[in-house]
Amino acid sequence: MFDHLLSEPAKKFREEVRDLVRWVPREMILDMDRDRIQFPKEFLQEAGRRNLMGCRYPKRWGGRGMDWVATAMAMEEVGTLGYIFACIFGVGAELVCDAIILHGSDEQKEKYVRPLLKGDLFAAECLTEPRGGSDFFGTTTTAVRDGDDFILNGQKRFIVGAEGADYFLVYARTATDARPHEALTCFIVDRGPGVETQYLYGLMGCRGGGAGRIAFKDVRVPKANVVGKVNGAYAVFNTMMIPERLGTAAMTIGAARPALDVATGYTGRRKAFGATINTFQGVSFQIAEAVMLLDAARAMVYATCKAVDEGESSRRIRRMVSETKKFVTESCQKAANNAMQVMGGIGYTNVFPVERIVRDLRLASIWTGTNEVMSMIIANEWYRGRIGKKAETEARDWELDAAEAHAQEEKIYE
Repeated sequence: MFDHLLSEPAKKFREEVRDLVRWVPREMILDMDRDRIQFPKEFLQEAGRRNLMGCRYPKRWGGRGMDWVATAMAMEEVGTLGYIFACIFGVGAELVCDAIILHGSDEQKEKYVRPLLKGDLFAAECLTEPRGGSDFFGTTTTAVRDGDDFILNGQKRFIVGAEGADYFLVYARTATDARPHEALTCFIVDRGPGVETQYLYGLMGCRGGGAGRIAFKDVRVPKANVVGKVNGAYAVFNTMMIPERLGTAAMTIGAARPALDVATGYTGRRKAFGATINTFQGVSFQIAEAVMLLDAARAMVYATCKAVDEGESSRRIRRMVSETKKFVTESCQKAANNAMQVMGGIGYTNVFPVERIVRDLRLASIWTGTNEVMSMIIANEWYRGRIGKKAETEARDWELDAAEAHAQEEKIYE
């Protein structure tokens, strides 16, 4: 942990989060992985009782008024329990709350944010549909105006918390003839008549988070439950991509940490050819690579958090968050795989938790926007920020620092 980047209040808060981590029973972790627990309400209730969720939101609504650096620290610490713990911790208290805090009314904050952060209510975000997840503007779920209400119809899938949520943050199409950016609306949808959830998925990892499919059949949603403006979901979606992807990066580090710790302990005791195997470069270099990757990942997360806290331009934040999500998730997957590799066959069994960690972490580069989408965003934002603006941002024109730089007849672009 980079203690030098944490304020004193954040360090004290970290100890509170670690107390929660110590509180979680071993059987809860195992039963979630066995699908005996489909949604750990007790965990979220305990986190809420301790006032640990949504630490960066105003105290008025149940938060602690902290910053993104503290949030990343908390997400990492929760992630050490297992990736799914951080998923459910963040989905309600970071993603759903973020939308309502930034775009919702005071009435919505009082009704939905405060009890969620106390652990009295649970929430889920509904973005992915059966036809796809990354194509946000291709949403086929519809909401048709009916007086002061909207009638919602459609399906969402792979929704973490579907089994346990009391309400859902749902994106739906409300304009059929508008441009994609002006056609969707964000709603708070209470669990009730017409809301059907099914626990369908035999997941490779990250079990126990209540991931399921949700069908909305003629669900009546009051206009008072619109988050932001009608046909204004794009603004909500844009801000939510920060907690979705930056939070994912932070918690992925936490989920990978135990794998490195277990592998370090094992290789320091396991003997072969008359010596502990950590004395062999084939082993120690893989541990060294894992350490390096996790340190680099953490540095990237905190640098991006600091940029968000300092109000860096939205376009730069969009690129930095995408870079962070991609780099960190891939680095942590590599670190966990290294841990399994140096442990040999025993690492592939459930005698140690490394095999579960490897399974869980495979989700990291898929959800909250695939890493291929992150690459598209990075490239797009980089080119948009550089083409035609280089002279404004750099001290010199480096293209001229070549012996034949003025050979214009050789610089053919068409």
